Amino acid sequence: MKYFFKPLALGLLVLGSCLNPNREKSQAVSNIKNLDYPVYGGNKAGNRYSPLNQINLDNVKNLQVAWMYDTSEKPDPSSTKPQRPKAIQCQPIVVNGILYGTTAELKLFALKAGTGEKLWIFEPQKDEQKFNTSRGVVYWESGADKRILYSVGSKLYAINALTGTNITSFGQNGTIDLHEGLQTNLDHDVSKLSVTASTPGVVFKNTFIIGSSVSEAGDAAPGHIRAFDVVTGQLKWVFHTIPQPGEYGYNTWPPTAYKYIGATNNWSGLVVDEKRGTVYFGTGSPASDFYGGDREGENLFATCIMALDAETGKRKWHYQTIHHDLWDRDHPSPPNLATVKHNGKKVDVVVQATKDGLVYVLDRDTGTSLFPVEERPVPTSPALPGEHPFPTQKFPLKPAPFAHQVFTEADITDISPEAHAYVKERFADMRTDHKFMPPTEKGTILFGYSGGAEWGGNSIDPNGIFYQNANDDPWILQMVSQEDRRKEMASLTKGNGFYLANCAVCHGRDRKGSGSDFPSLVEVGNKYNEAGVQAILETGRGRMPSFSHIPKENRAAIVRFLLNKETVADKIIDEHSETGPTETAKKESFPYVPQYVNKVWRKFTDQNGYPAIKPPWGTLNAIDLNTGEYLWRVPLGEYPELAKKGVPTTGTESYGGPVVTGGGLVFIAGTRDEKIRAFDRKTGQVVWEYQLPAGGFATPITYMVDGKQYVVIAAGGARGLKGGGNYVAFALP
Repeated sequence: MKYFFKPLALGLLVLGSCLNPNREKSQAVSNIKNLDYPVYGGNKAGNRYSPLNQINLDNVKNLQVAWMYDTSEKPDPSSTKPQRPKAIQCQPIVVNGILYGTTAELKLFALKAGTGEKLWIFEPQKDEQKFNTSRGVVYWESGADKRILYSVGSKLYAINALTGTNITSFGQNGTIDLHEGLQTNLDHDVSKLSVTASTPGVVFKNTFIIGSSVSEAGDAAPGHIRAFDVVTGQLKWVFHTIPQPGEYGYNTWPPTAYKYIGATNNWSGLVVDEKRGTVYFGTGSPASDFYGGDREGENLFATCIMALDAETGKRKWHYQTIHHDLWDRDHPSPPNLATVKHNGKKVDVVVQATKDGLVYVLDRDTGTSLFPVEERPVPTSPALPGEHPFPTQKFPLKPAPFAHQVFTEADITDISPEAHAYVKERFADMRTDHKFMPPTEKGTILFGYSGGAEWGGNSIDPNGIFYQNANDDPWILQMVSQEDRRKEMASLTKGNGFYLANCAVCHGRDRKGSGSDFPSLVEVGNKYNEAGVQAILETGRGRMPSFSHIPKENRAAIVRFLLNKETVADKIIDEHSETGPTETAKKESFPYVPQYVNKVWRKFTDQNGYPAIKPPWGTLNAIDLNTGEYLWRVPLGEYPELAKKGVPTTGTESYGGPVVTGGGLVFIAGTRDEKIRAFDRKTGQVVWEYQLPAGGFATPITYMVDGKQYVVIAAGGARGLKGGGNYVAFALP
């Protein structure tokens, strides 16, 4: 398959003249004094579009900081608890002129949206797991009952939106346990497994619908979709993403798979069509990510775009984008609902961008694709023993991919002769010839873990123009059998063995990690003491799930290994000892232990840590969904140190999405140069930028209070860079 990305000459692709500015639906905003941003994604369709035009192409250059809110979570040098670098991914909401958001430590706050003045702050239970990510909150009201729903660890809270107090009539004394509804017919205790919610749910009438974030290894909880009564917290319905006996799709799995396979979850968010009474979302891959020997078949409803009846949870349709997913190609962002003109007719569509750089445009009622999609044969060998790669996969013909699909020798980085030589030497040892090459012990190079698209989402304006930021990072994947791993462990200490069994898949056997995605643990003792590392293992943090299911003594051994504090008691492991879960532990805590696991899973970089592929490494794209054609594509972000050496603008990976406005602008941050930018939405030209106090790894919002338009971004920092903690608001003087 030829991919669109390679032949484009970035910077020359300025086809904005194809846009007709008169096509935009008329929306009178000149007399509006107040306009909220009431929902994650701007509205329940997830468009991240605002008709506001007070800030526009003519005056955006005059934007300045209007206010900043410091979350005031300063590190405590005397604390024995883990103190992670500040990292706020929250896209706040604004309702009735009040801005609601979360801090890095998952406190909920309310501000006057016009001034940044704090109204109240809510701190969750001290003993609650507080190390998941919060990307937003949900507002609901009925008369005088106004509440915010948001998750902290495995708990969902209901908070009075006016006072910031817990609504104790909701659920059990004000909270719901997010394990609820997951236990049905399992042969292990799901309450011991990690279940959080990084992205907020959605509300349809009085029904609150939510997905979940779970582990991606054998110890994954089920990823079923749940709905709760928004007033009482009572469970209303459960949709089994891994079908159970008698349910549609059950025969696409082995007969007992629903008892032990986990994940197949929606962690990236949902959207609602209130007129149709339908909730739309994308699902992720089953556990474990890269080996499916115990889950032969298509594996519905993994890696699907789905439509459910919002009131009952009944399936309306599904569209599977990857059969028997072996590449962790979760749907990474909420879908986007839009109306386009196709073959002369207006069609309501659901649009889903993918980790591997594709855009699916489906009829909202039937789930059929507006553009051609071919089902083609794909490689099924070489494959790991016991594996059952699916013989065909989907290839959308339009829109063309916005990220690489394969890595060829011609794609090797050219930022310097040294970088090119370094990458070329390592490139020769791995399979790269097909995007659906099954994982192997030899190793493959693939795209799709950190995007293509990522969790920040995308924007669609009323013309049907789709704005998507894209990452283009190759990753190295190499598998190892459990038996070979155990043989290697025969000469290891307990802590090293338990580390390899549970931590090395992300942080590497050498503990060096892979940059911001999986940080180095070599000098973790410089940041945390023994109690701090133990607490992180027990509660989880960011992408890392809780490892509370591992026996406490095993976690303690890992900590001693990481901190170089092993003693004689941490003797060499006997080759017959069990470093993974015992059969009893497996039954109690682990859904299953896969025959193969990833030995290497890291970004493929040059010797200095830059992507191994030719730039651009990050782009912003504009696609006309009426035709499936690209209007423009430009690099997004830069590395100042490379620019000083004369390297043309490379773009960087970005985390956080865009918001598009009636003023002709696309606002986006998320880049590693820690800037927020405004682009001309017709041409892709940068028309304004601002250096944030820390990285803005979140999606900006825009709203109007008392006749003044604001743009706000959470500058939470981290992702391997300095920490932050500010919400920054911009407005015209």
